[in-house]
Amino acid sequence: MIPTYEEIMLPLLNLLSDGKEHSLNEADDLLSAQFKLTEEERRQLLPSGQAVFRNRIGWARTYMKKAGVITSPRRAHFLITNRGRDLLNENPKEITSQSLLRYPEFGDFMSHNRSKDQNGNSTGLETQTISTKSTPEESLENAYQTLRSELAQQVLDMVKSTSPAFFEKLVVDLLIKMGYGGSRIDAGQALGRSGDGGIDGIIKEDKLGLDTIYLQAKKWENPVPAKEIRDFTGALASKKARKGVFITTSSFPQSVYEFVKQVEYRIVLIDGEQLANLMVEHNVGLTTVNEYKVKRIDTDYFEES
Repeated sequence: MIPTYEEIMLPLLNLLSDGKEHSLNEADDLLSAQFKLTEEERRQLLPSGQAVFRNRIGWARTYMKKAGVITSPRRAHFLITNRGRDLLNENPKEITSQSLLRYPEFGDFMSHNRSKDQNGNSTGLETQTISTKSTPEESLENAYQTLRSELAQQVLDMVKSTSPAFFEKLVVDLLIKMGYGGSRIDAGQALGRSGDGGIDGIIKEDKLGLDTIYLQAKKWENPVPAKEIRDFTGALASKKARKGVFITTSSFPQSVYEFVKQVEYRIVLIDGEQLANLMVEHNVGLTTVNEYKVKRIDTDYFEES
């Protein structure tokens, strides 16, 4: 299991107890070995693409630096301070954000992170920041994923309440946003035109129309029976088609997924959950209310020639 940033603090400070300057890369390697992390755990990423373990080392370093127990003589390198040695001499069992509040500099740092209302009063969110086992980036991304999951469920509920005609329009809008279908007019004419042998429409795979994709779109509540997929496969064979997409607001049983793996055609199954997530990802039927950007220092800007 990947340790929290607080669990990393004491081992990191012990690593620096030799009084030598250590790099972030070195700390990553040594602490990974100490915590016996697997390669899979070391490669685990945040949604932003940064390695989880390295991100937590970075925040452990940041908090201890703000507390004055370590210092950074140069970029991506750190060194223990006299205060840090004094702390180790106390033989602490752990170092936490709460325990670092003994140092005024760290208290000031956390105070600056407090959220305030429009009257300038603290909202109390600093307590959450101190007590959490997640880094600020992880907390932000976890909250984002929670909001996105809840939004996707709301989107799916809305889709299920629409008419079949509107559902066809929705599918067209989504496919166009995803880069399929050529022009809006082409896509709109293609979908719902066929209704032939288990096929609801034909759409271009790309704007040049180098290949075509046959579609089936079903607004259902119950899981899609395997017979529907077999009929769709038969329709592809009759058209000498190679690719198909079956979209539904419900779900597919495992037997259907096993079936499409065995056929010679490339069939993509999109269930209700995937459909809703694709709509959220491509902003179909949604309006952006707020955007929060996470920024980092541009170290190249500060390089002096």
